[in-house]
Amino acid sequence: MSKLDQLRSMTTVVADTGDFESIVEYRPQDATTNPSLIYKAAQMPQYRELVEDALDFGQTKGKGEERTRWTMDKLAVNFGTEILKIVPGRVSTEIDARLSFDTEATVRRAEGLVELYEAAGVDPRERVLFKIASTWEGIRAAERLERQGIHCNLTLLFSFAQAVACAEAGVTLISPFVGRILDWYKNAENVAGYPADEDPGVCSVTRIYNYYKRHGYQTAVMGASFRNLDEILELAGCDLLTISPALLGELASTDGEVCRRLDPERAQGMEIERVSFDETSFRWALNEDAMATEKLAEGIRLFAADTRKLEQFTREVCKHC
Repeated sequence: MSKLDQLRSMTTVVADTGDFESIVEYRPQDATTNPSLIYKAAQMPQYRELVEDALDFGQTKGKGEERTRWTMDKLAVNFGTEILKIVPGRVSTEIDARLSFDTEATVRRAEGLVELYEAAGVDPRERVLFKIASTWEGIRAAERLERQGIHCNLTLLFSFAQAVACAEAGVTLISPFVGRILDWYKNAENVAGYPADEDPGVCSVTRIYNYYKRHGYQTAVMGASFRNLDEILELAGCDLLTISPALLGELASTDGEVCRRLDPERAQGMEIERVSFDETSFRWALNEDAMATEKLAEGIRLFAADTRKLEQFTREVCKHC
């Protein structure tokens, strides 16, 4: 058995891509997208029809920013709907990162996406996770949406405080960014790398996973943003892992034993103190964690920048329609 097949036996494998061909090739259970991935996919000729359909839809929704917003949301839903024809599970659809500090606007945007999915014949409460940045405001928005049966994937998660707050809010899933944590520590400590079991991103996800299982939280942990196979294999047994097509290809073409590293029964026997965060203590804990503070802010900026690129791309396409 390949390492990918073995990994599937203990962890739900998710494709981190907007490219349908890669999804078909590696047969993941779920898929996740973001503005960066959709921007890349939208430029491929084979997906031009999805872009043009979103543009046509936006034309019916007024002018200016209102038209752009609806175009972008319809484009995200178009890609999500097509992906759901391939994967048996769920797709994660990103909420505009520029709303990361606005609870009310995030809730409204998610509700609008729900309506678009329903109009496309998809049951979003069963098959879609809405990706929201793990700010205090984003977590509060997710808490409200979960109460409506609208399930959320809290992304750009870099700290234990964020993870605890998400679990207490009852969110469906979190996406700790393993590789981006590694990037920060390599730069901060001026090192070329770490042994797999000492990788700071791996250690962060392991701590969160064990805490969740020890205290019975239902929130699932999905490791994300991997830089190499060792990070993935060191987290074998995690609830879910979202993996790029390139790394899925490496796993599929590599043989060798994959050992389970994370185990819920083992975690339940650990002595781990339960903690809680209100807004004040959450903000202080995040402030005290330089890596998490910097990577969260950077991640929001990067997703926002790619959203603007995607908006500009659709405007250029519109000019030539």
